[in-house]
Amino acid sequence: MGLIVTASAALLLALLALVVFRHGHPLAVDQAVHRWALRHRPGAPRKLAAFVTATGVGVVPYALAIVAGAISGSGPYGRALMAVRAVAVLLVVQLLRFGLSAAVGRHRPPAADWAVHVSGFSFPSGHTVTSATAAGLVLWAVCRRLHGIARAVVIACVTTWAVAVGLSRVYLGVHWPTDVAGGWLFTIVLLGLAALIFRQVGRRTG
Repeated sequence: MGLIVTASAALLLALLALVVFRHGHPLAVDQAVHRWALRHRPGAPRKLAAFVTATGVGVVPYALAIVAGAISGSGPYGRALMAVRAVAVLLVVQLLRFGLSAAVGRHRPPAADWAVHVSGFSFPSGHTVTSATAAGLVLWAVCRRLHGIARAVVIACVTTWAVAVGLSRVYLGVHWPTDVAGGWLFTIVLLGLAALIFRQVGRRTG
């Protein structure tokens, strides 16, 4: 099942990246959602979205990656090793995201529409990829270690946070919706590949 999901996400990501690269201009859905966000952006929700979006990079994702590693490991050495692996996965995903972003070279929405300062290319969204990767690492860890209500609560919280970070990028006018969709697909692909790699390594060393 994991391989099927990863392969499907990879196909969708490739198609979306090709459309974005060849089309050049924002898609109709991008422009429609972007215009809606600009019309529905009063002060308080905008400030809340800016706060949420700020948690999508920096300390919070790396802290979550470390926590995920600590939860999934056994014993002091095992926890430390898994924390290092989780942080390494997050770093590699970010580096590969930079590479894809540079290759596609998509421009962001007009700077006059931005509610926060940003830089770099638009596709896929970096905040979306980083937060979704951190959330994915936590989900993997809690599914291994937690059960019942505790697991359901953690899954709901981290999933809601990652989705909110992605949506905030569109709401703040700094990304097109397809940038965020591409970020989620990109994350699914790389986390799926990472899971397959670690599974094979575990079998060989087990």
